[in-house]
Amino acid sequence: MGLEWHYIDPGKPQQNAFIESFNGRLRDEFLNETLFTTLAQARVELEEWRRDYNTERPHSALGNLTPIAYAARNASVPQQAGAQLT
Repeated sequence: MGLEWHYIDPGKPQQNAFIESFNGRLRDEFLNETLFTTLAQARVELEEWRRDYNTERPHSALGNLTPIAYAARNASVPQQAGAQLT
């Protein structure tokens, strides 16, 4: 497929600020707050956190809208002149 791997240099997390921000949220809001007693419990609770993060909670990068509200708003916005889908 012609994909190339691009690694982040050791000690340079700012090269991928988006994933570093997500990792911090996951760690602070979920991993540091939850004590798991089984792998099954960890999977269930992580799935609940993931669902909430991806659908229910507002994101500052989306104008403080939830991902669902942002997608619905943008689905109703017509394409700008000159923009074409390929």
